[in-house]
Amino acid sequence: MSGSVAVLGPGGVGGALAVRLALAGRRVICVARPETAAAISRDGLTLECAGETLTSLPEAVESLREPVDLLVIAVKTFGLDEALLRIHAEAAVVLPLLNGIEHMGVLHRRFGTNAAAGSIGRLEAYRRGPTEIVQATARPVVTAAADGLPSDQLDAALELLVVDGVDVARGESEAAVLWQKAARLAPLAALTSVTQQPLGDLRSDQRLRTALDETCAVAVADGVAVSAADQWAMIEAMPSTLTTSAARDVAAGRPSEIDAIVGGVVRAGGRNGVPTPTLVALLAELEAR
Repeated sequence: MSGSVAVLGPGGVGGALAVRLALAGRRVICVARPETAAAISRDGLTLECAGETLTSLPEAVESLREPVDLLVIAVKTFGLDEALLRIHAEAAVVLPLLNGIEHMGVLHRRFGTNAAAGSIGRLEAYRRGPTEIVQATARPVVTAAADGLPSDQLDAALELLVVDGVDVARGESEAAVLWQKAARLAPLAALTSVTQQPLGDLRSDQRLRTALDETCAVAVADGVAVSAADQWAMIEAMPSTLTTSAARDVAAGRPSEIDAIVGGVVRAGGRNGVPTPTLVALLAELEAR
């Protein structure tokens, strides 16, 4: 199947997708900072996963200036505004794979109903260098929903993501797609960042369960039925070695998505009258460092 896919932010998530899409015959355009775009143009992208090394040669540009069928946005949430300055063309569908629940307003203002809500699960990936991606988990699943986009338009875009090593699913609504991930990611991001421990060491930490109960309660108050039991079952199924990109960024002293992921849930709790004392305490501990 042919089709053009631009990937804004070919880091861990975006890079892992870009490699597999390019190998499947999609036309892939990586949109990145000048030094990263130059490195990809020169060396291609390499993905290490499950003992296998995959290499592809996607196009790479500093700014997108031609229309595409699908624009995947895979930057860190705090870098969204700056990254969007690199987009100067239309996309039939815009699919952000950002963490948090607050970014859709920005994207709808910029792209209108062409912006769908997206999330990526079952994926722990990081960039080891400008062109080297390491994927530490099994095949990811991309979930998407669009409240104002015709179903056939979204289906056509999602079909471009149906490649070896990637699963694709439709969500019930934009809010559901965001909350189904945020409900478990906020507790995980907060606690892995505070403790710098992997998930296997944290399952017995009562704060993980209480924070999960808080996020699920906020989601329900926000109109999305999220089950704490179901979310905990997903956490139990995750690898014991799993950590989060937020924790890695905090450990390295880099800007992190803690405010977007955890702060966003706390703010939603405030709007809906749902207390989140465990998340607030974890945020305060991080801010005090």
